[in-house]
Amino acid sequence: MRWARVQLNGMPTYAVIEGDTVIPVRGSPFDAWERTSNRLPLASAKLLVPVIPPTFYACGMNYAEHVREVAEKVGQQPNLPTQPDIGYRANNALIAHGEAIVIPKEATDQVQYEGELVAVIGRKCSHLTRENALSAVMGWTIGNDVSERTWQKNDRTMWRSKNADTFKPMGPWIETDVNLESLVTRIRLNGRQLIEFRTNHMVFGVVDYLVAMTRYLTLYPGDVVWMGTEGATENMKHGDTIEVEINQIGSLRNSVVREA
Repeated sequence: MRWARVQLNGMPTYAVIEGDTVIPVRGSPFDAWERTSNRLPLASAKLLVPVIPPTFYACGMNYAEHVREVAEKVGQQPNLPTQPDIGYRANNALIAHGEAIVIPKEATDQVQYEGELVAVIGRKCSHLTRENALSAVMGWTIGNDVSERTWQKNDRTMWRSKNADTFKPMGPWIETDVNLESLVTRIRLNGRQLIEFRTNHMVFGVVDYLVAMTRYLTLYPGDVVWMGTEGATENMKHGDTIEVEINQIGSLRNSVVREA
């Protein structure tokens, strides 16, 4: 099943997508829901961020090649993770499919994309096991972890390098039925494919993270966990279009503008 949040009569509304049709619902995928009689063409629907998470989690360096590439860019030695370490991102940075990534005027030209698989949590859970961890996932969407590398290198935290307004595109929707082992991530800049990798070829997988996280914290419906990226990224500039595609889920596409 494919879930979206759409703007309907000026209000955010959850909806089911069936083919090229959007069907608004009463309720949400995290609770009781029922279809309404409304039907909207997908092509004309205003897609919103598919979920506003209670807590926005993000894995760090979770793909080997990306660890090496980022270490080189920030002048550090590559250090592969030895355990699943989790970080946090900020909801203010979230934007939807089709909305613009705005590069702050003070930013350098080192603003780059990171295409990621996103797990959307469907139920309250703690102390998950390897056997039941994936049952806590309601579905999957796509994220673009936009990063200003100079700030990332020089600031003591990632408060602006990762969390500036518009730096976290997510969408276009949530897909509930995927085969993790069959997923492939492709990243295109202005239509030119730059990166392709097996999505589930992580240092630590989704199960590893969920088990480790829920030893110490409770996950809630709507929480998201961004799973990291692979490969060497390039700079984005004003006028660019960045697209992250994960087969079985869809494509997340955003334009890039620099603040005047």
